[in-house]
Amino acid sequence: MRPLLGTLAAGVTALACLAAPGPAPAAATGPSTAGHTAPAGGSFTVLTYNIAGLPLGLGDSDPAANTPLIGQRLAPYDLVNVQEDFNHHAALYAHDTHPHRSSTSGGAGIGDGLNTLSGYPFQDLKRVRWKDCTGTDCLTPKGFSLARVRLAEGVHVDLYNVHTNADVTEAALAARRANIRQLSEFIRTHSAGNAVIVMGDTNTRYTRTGDTIRTLTRANGLTDTWVELVRDGAAPAPGSPALVCDKAAPADTCEVVDKILYRSGPLVNLTATRYGNAWRQFLDAGGGHLSDHYPHSTAFGWSLPPDRRAGDLFGGPHGTAFNDAGDLPATPAVRTLTLRGGARLDAVALTLDNGTVLGHGGTGGTAGSLTLAEGEHLTSVTLSRGRKDGRTRIFSAAFTTDTGRTLSAGTATPDTATFTAPAGWQISGFTGRAGEEIDKLGMIYTPR
Repeated sequence: MRPLLGTLAAGVTALACLAAPGPAPAAATGPSTAGHTAPAGGSFTVLTYNIAGLPLGLGDSDPAANTPLIGQRLAPYDLVNVQEDFNHHAALYAHDTHPHRSSTSGGAGIGDGLNTLSGYPFQDLKRVRWKDCTGTDCLTPKGFSLARVRLAEGVHVDLYNVHTNADVTEAALAARRANIRQLSEFIRTHSAGNAVIVMGDTNTRYTRTGDTIRTLTRANGLTDTWVELVRDGAAPAPGSPALVCDKAAPADTCEVVDKILYRSGPLVNLTATRYGNAWRQFLDAGGGHLSDHYPHSTAFGWSLPPDRRAGDLFGGPHGTAFNDAGDLPATPAVRTLTLRGGARLDAVALTLDNGTVLGHGGTGGTAGSLTLAEGEHLTSVTLSRGRKDGRTRIFSAAFTTDTGRTLSAGTATPDTATFTAPAGWQISGFTGRAGEEIDKLGMIYTPR
């Protein structure tokens, strides 16, 4: 992306009203009350596209004419991240057919220009503003977003949409490096143990010595699909000549600032199977490009590991995300379940036979524990949820073992769901969100 033009500052608030809000973010799909029924695998396609939606044609394209055309061409892609979706947002959504879409955060000067359009439901959408910016990049709250996409029951991928600071001045490079550090730290905190896809306008190049795209990939175990599939795993060397694109007909071998990065997680394996610059699908009637960026796509396959499964999540979008899957030993055996609760469920914890403690939540309420006998396993849980101080939280949990013993905590509400391990499997860990109490909870299953 080019920096936002200086003339954008004047009158931008009035222009922002041209971007009508889209549908509300998709709610979480209702939980299953039976054993795990997710398919063993599947496939999906993703697209990232900076659509140059600046107001009044201040950019290098014609968004009033091109945005409706872009919207018409998004349907073949299961997950779409767009950047610079500012003052022509309503036209984009009016011509798109994805059932799940983020609401706009506002026009230029108010919103971040980031939106996600999806064939799969997603939840817990969070927008984060950069702490560092330079010049005209500071005129609108650029940053990144995170949406947790549900591919199937218990199968989730954390999808990040990114637009970093532009330009190549020393100050701009420093701000962009700070953006990358901020994003990397956020991924390590909020997506630990999760499969991740990061895509968007990173404004970085592997050949540019002042950029730190490698910091993002190496620190978070991410693979660049262009590097993997087009360059056989070898990224261009820092300081080497830029791999400039033919503007009329860019080849996949040229390097662009728009990236698609990914990693697998303990609960789902991702495999990139095809990468391509999709510019041919995004031309106007005269053969012109619809944006000053090119759209980039990757096809993914996904599969479940043989020794890990997860159930769907139940609760609210608050607190900090957690996932025990990466902390489990090869063959976990639960020895003690501990719950804390009173008016609500304050904390959950499992102690494994190797001494590992998997605990989440706060210190409130009253603690109770259930020590499992040799050969006894946790097999089901009934959760209830409600609202406290404007937040949806888990109010109660009641666990049952395969011998019929139970442990419960909290105060039950009428809004309940029961999760049961598949036959021959056990509850061995948790995933969800928590702060001082448990905000959201899901079960991790392993073979008995």
